[in-house]
This record gives sequence, C-alpha cells and structure tokens, in this order.
Amino acid sequence: MGQRRRAREHALQGLYMYEVGKTPVKSITQFEWIDGGIPDEVKDFASLLVEGTVTNLEKIDSLIRDYSRNWKPERLTVIDKSILRLAIFEMMFMTDIPTVVTINESIELGKTFGGENSGQFINGILDAVKKHELNEE
Repeated sequence: MGQRRRAREHALQGLYMYEVGKTPVKSITQFEWIDGGIPDEVKDFASLLVEGTVTNLEKIDSLIRDYSRNWKPERLTVIDKSILRLAIFEMMFMTDIPTVVTINESIELGKTFGGENSGQFINGILDAVKKHELNEE
C-alpha cells in the first residue's frame, strides 16, 4: 500500500473521530491512537488532510448538500460523509493532486470502509463536484 493511501486511511479515521467523538483536531493529528507509529511522510500528509478538511468544513459540507440532491446529508453514514469531505478538500484545495486520483482513492476507501453501495454513491457525488465546480469533464 502506498504512503498516500495509508495517509488517507488515517485521515479518514481521524475525521471519523472528529465527527463521532468530537475529538479535537490537535489530538487527532498527533496520531498517538495508531499502534506502532507511522512514517513522517504519512503523518504529514494525513495531518494536512485532516486540518485542511476541518478548516474548510463549511464550504465542503455545502458542496455535499448541493450535490446529494436526492439524499439528505443527515442520512449519510459518518464514513461516507468523512470520505466525501476528505475528497472534496483534496479536489478543491490541493490542486497538485489529479482529480481522477482523488476520486479513485475515495471510491476505494468507500469500498473498504463503507457500505455495499458506498463506492458508487461517492463516485456520483465527486463526479458532479468535478464537473460543476472544477469545470472538468
């Protein structure tokens, strides 16, 4: 598994902790909750993802509401919502990462950690964000 994939998994877990347990970002990004420690590159990227996502949560959640038209945001599972938040942060604010990479990684996170249809649902929302917010086809 690549370092960025591992970082995204840790960031997803951290965002889950933030949402469910109201764990402070500072505690999450210390990653003391991970057994055995993690390489600095993984920790740095995961921290950037968590901090950036939480900092931009209002804008990100607005986009989720806009593009999940037939699905009330409060009905989203915490995992799917966290994956969408993470991905939208990457897409909107980390322009050095190709959008297709972000979407593919997010679909894989959905398949691994989400429900049966999470991958498809995540793909649909992120594809709409890509087309309408980033003007990419």
